[in-house]
Formats: sequence, C-alpha cells, structure tokens
Amino acid sequence: MIRALDVFFAILGLLVLGIFMLGATVINLCTGEHKVLFIQNRVGKGGKDIKLYKFATMLENSPNLPGGLVTAVNDPRVLPFGRFLRRTKVNELPQLLNILKGDMSFVGPRPQTRPHYSLYTPEQRYVIDSLGPGLTGVGSLFFRNEEEILANCGRDAERFHDEVITPYKGDLEVWYAQHKSLKLYLLVIYLTAASIINRKLVTIKYFKGLPAPPPELVSVLTPGQRAVLEN
Repeated sequence: MIRALDVFFAILGLLVLGIFMLGATVINLCTGEHKVLFIQNRVGKGGKDIKLYKFATMLENSPNLPGGLVTAVNDPRVLPFGRFLRRTKVNELPQLLNILKGDMSFVGPRPQTRPHYSLYTPEQRYVIDSLGPGLTGVGSLFFRNEEEILANCGRDAERFHDEVITPYKGDLEVWYAQHKSLKLYLLVIYLTAASIINRKLVTIKYFKGLPAPPPELVSVLTPGQRAVLEN
C-alpha cells in the first residue's frame, strides 16, 4: 500500500511541480557552476549506498571546504540561486525520481552520508536500515530549521551536529518506526507541504510521545519548537 502511494505521489509531484524543476534546471545551467544536479552517495535501505539526486545549490567542492558536510546559515559555499532552492525545498524535488526508482519512500529517515550514518548507534542503524530512507519524515520536520539551530549553538557547528543533533534524529526515526502507520505517513506528507508554505508553522505538536531532546539541544531550539516541548 505504501509503495503504491509513493509511486502515485511521486508521479503527481512530477506533474504538478515539473514546471519548477524545469525552471531550476534552466537557471542552474545559466548560473553558478552551470551544474544542474548534485548526485551524492547516501546510505539506503539495508545499509546499502544509493545515488541521491538534488538540484545543485553549493560549490561542487563544498565537502572539502571549511564546514565539511554540515551547512550553516549564510554558508559562503551556497550559491546565490541555491539559497532560494534550499529555502523553498525545490532542491529536493529530483528525489521524486529516487522514489520512482524504489531507492526511497516519501516518508522515512533522511538518507545520510556514510560518515553521518556511522554516528547513529547500532540500535538506531538497525531500525533505520529496516525502514529505508524517505524524502521527508518526523526528523525532517523537527529539524527543518536545522541551519538556524546550528547558527545558535554557540560552539563548533559540526561538532554540535554530530554529537547532539544526529543522535536525537536517530531517536526520532526510531519513534517513527515504532508508530509507523498509513495515517502517520499521510500526516507527515501533509505537514511537510504545510511547513514549506509557512516555515514558522509548529508541526511537532501533532506527534505525541516523542522522545525528549537533550538539554543542550533544547537550549538552542527555535521558540516554537521549545514551546511545544514545554507544553
């Protein structure tokens, strides 16, 4: 059932949003480094690598420049048009092709690079491997303003990402696996679309019983996220 919905929503997305993808393709060809797609190995279902598609938004050599695999607010490696693509999430639309290929679902843990995947605990990796990656998910919704959180962390952003954010993301993905249902799948898709329209929309209130975040993370959460956790 979920696979059938994945294919349906992916085809629908390509039909409805294809004009944005075409526009992004043309503008990327004419600006920046003239690259349309960014293709990167990510960890997929069963711990196997998949080729993840995104519209190019950063300098091609970004992983080898200061900042590494973590992107912060006003990151100088992000191209001018790339900022718009990242803010609107249009850069993620090529992953509709990943979904059609069967590499991903619409909802699930975000596929990580191998170094970031290795930061999950063995227990978290076991669950994440069984789920397979998604275009969006509970972790994606909670950390949709991740760049702002990293900007507020008051310390080395890469270390904060690896030692604080990633472990909690793993906890959220395990929670999703434990509560996975068709209703939750549809809710995540709806809330993802709503949060793109209104970036300040608080969505995590719809998920009851989420694991408590570490205090170090709570101290740098956006006001909306913190208010929901405290209620």
